[in-house]
Amino acid sequence: MSVNPCVVSAAVEGPLDEAVVRRLIDEVGASVGPVYGRKGKGHLLQRINGYNAAARYSPWMVLVDLDNDADCAPPFRATWLATASPNMCFRVAVREVETWLFADRDRIAHFLSVAKSRIPQDPEAEGDPKDVIVRLANRSRRRDIREDMVPRRGSGRSVGPAYTSRLIEYIQDKSSGWRPQVAASHSESLRRCIACLHNLANAAASAG
Repeated sequence: MSVNPCVVSAAVEGPLDEAVVRRLIDEVGASVGPVYGRKGKGHLLQRINGYNAAARYSPWMVLVDLDNDADCAPPFRATWLATASPNMCFRVAVREVETWLFADRDRIAHFLSVAKSRIPQDPEAEGDPKDVIVRLANRSRRRDIREDMVPRRGSGRSVGPAYTSRLIEYIQDKSSGWRPQVAASHSESLRRCIACLHNLANAAASAG
């Protein structure tokens, strides 16, 4: 008899975070339920208690970026959610979800077509991970990567026109793109996130 996988509902800041969450839920053998939010951090903060209430009855994951809102994740988590429901996996990416993406140094170097030596060895020590990605893309040997991911001069933007869609492509490519388990060995916040999701999936399997 086949066992239906654990279904995890989620809430995120935006489309890039959604792609990461979908990949991570799949990585632990669970299925993605409805994904809410996508309207920024403030929107999530207004609704976190509602998501936490829903997590009393079914598995949930909420992912936010630490950014520069605190020095480290634990006090930041506590200000958002003092007591998480048993089925709530509330995780904080240090400092942005981009950190988790370039924590897989081999694959991001290949994707951006840059030397691996240019990829930071301590991802979570970077203060502006989004800028790290843009600067790497600016050194790409591929013109399409530079044009898509680096902001055009005078645009007033911090990223290029296809920055997000390019990174989503990298996240979704299981053959030559991002490897969450490899990245987790260089990012403690990602390692903890995957462990939390594993616990959710295992608890759901045991209950079933």
